[in-house]
Amino acid sequence: MDTKELLKKVRKIEIKTRRLSDHIFGGEYHSTFKGRGMTFSEVRKYQYGDDVRNIDWNVTARYNEPHIKIFEEERELTMMLMVDVSGSELFGTESQFKNEIVTEIAATLAFSATQNNDKIGLILFSDKIELYIPPKKGRSHVLRIIRELIEFKPKSKQTNIAEALKFLSNVMKKKAIVFLLSDFIADDYMQTLKIASGRHDVTGIRVFDKSEEAIPNLGMVQMQDGETGEYMLVNTTSKTVRRNYSKFYNNKVDYFKESFTKSGAGSLDCRVDESYVKKLLGYFKRRG
Repeated sequence: MDTKELLKKVRKIEIKTRRLSDHIFGGEYHSTFKGRGMTFSEVRKYQYGDDVRNIDWNVTARYNEPHIKIFEEERELTMMLMVDVSGSELFGTESQFKNEIVTEIAATLAFSATQNNDKIGLILFSDKIELYIPPKKGRSHVLRIIRELIEFKPKSKQTNIAEALKFLSNVMKKKAIVFLLSDFIADDYMQTLKIASGRHDVTGIRVFDKSEEAIPNLGMVQMQDGETGEYMLVNTTSKTVRRNYSKFYNNKVDYFKESFTKSGAGSLDCRVDESYVKKLLGYFKRRG
């Protein structure tokens, strides 16, 4: 992809996702993810309806007129976007691939954080850490994150969510808002997720295509494993083959749900052909 085409794609995603974050998600994000507390801002004259518990008695005595303390939310939050860039993300039978939806969701979340003056960082992972961008503020930083999401070419096609969560725990010592975006076709990450969720506010966003849920009856079909690259002939007329695949896929989905529930982390499902806007907004409202 040449520079001109890349910039055009980045701009297109910025226009779409920034509009969403400005008009829909900015306020919901702010009310869902609170700051670290309240900090003193100023003193002003008491007005009818003010909380009498906030009266500043020293200033009131000095001016012989009631004054109250005004407090503001102390934010300075950090959002970490953890994005699965393994081979299985390059799948899609509808209008978009999974990785394209993941990029849009990540960009929307990043602009929502920027609107609230929070820092944003990025971890791209496969079965290893492919790229780490430390948290920073600002539009130009978000645009860099979007560029990486669009054009980054991972060295590996496999997935290891536990490895990514271990890296998160090593680089983020203070509490962060963490969004983990993946199809979660993976195993053995529950324990590391529990550790990460004990320190951070973690949400898993499972992005999937409806065609992944079951194999249709199409006769003998040559298929390629997106993560291993292996080709194989599959007899899709076999009920046993279709049943075994459905069992394999459903086990992964059940493990995802069980892991996030037991870890006390948030989770939501986003199907490629459905509106991620409604899913995110509903999640923020439930959290808020």
